[in-house]
Amino acid sequence: MNLLWLEPSDSFPNPRTASDSYPDVPGLIAASENLGPEQLKRAYRHGIFPWYSKGQPVLWWSPNPRMILVPQELKISHSLKKSLRQFLINPDYEIRVDFDFQETIMACATQSRQHQNGTWITHAIIQAYTALHANNQAHSIEVFFDNQRIGGLYLVNIGGMVFGESMFSRQANASKIALAALCGFCIDSQISLIDCQQETSHLSSMGGRPIPRNDFLDYIEHAINAKSPVWNFNKDVLTRWINREQS
Repeated sequence: MNLLWLEPSDSFPNPRTASDSYPDVPGLIAASENLGPEQLKRAYRHGIFPWYSKGQPVLWWSPNPRMILVPQELKISHSLKKSLRQFLINPDYEIRVDFDFQETIMACATQSRQHQNGTWITHAIIQAYTALHANNQAHSIEVFFDNQRIGGLYLVNIGGMVFGESMFSRQANASKIALAALCGFCIDSQISLIDCQQETSHLSSMGGRPIPRNDFLDYIEHAINAKSPVWNFNKDVLTRWINREQS
């Protein structure tokens, strides 16, 4: 397999056709030696994301189908509803946005995950996404209890498009509370789709579903040109989300 090799300034191939060039590895678009914030922005604008392990070149993907989450379709389990109610009534629980992005992505990198050895969040990934954060295009949603970070997630935001990246949890349902906050924020900000990249049983249990890649690419073509939201919110987001679930 002669995989397309990208230099830092190269344009990405069209994912509508390029990933079909490597049928043995569905969704694989190209590879590169390094990655940087400008290259990341170009990739996301074309529905492409990096995913690789330490010791590998940077591998760029656009899978078909594409896993997405419609914010209104988030599934709130009985356990999560109970956690959300406790979160809302206890002042020791907080949601902080962009409080410490680098700590959040590093926590995601060290999160133990079932059926996964090691992490794809390498030092280069941390550097590149932290640079995106400095440019207001990557954000963290962090859940705190008694001033201790207990869960969270980070994401990329370009225009009206939200690309979910990774979550971590140090207390039951903490990462799910962060996701519920993100979904509530997206509803209020009229963002109708969150990219979840690849299908997993966990995402399916939370309401995620696969859609054809071309439908996803059609969506982001217009979404990235919308105005980016202002990333600040508080517990009221969860209150409104619970009310939506119960209505």
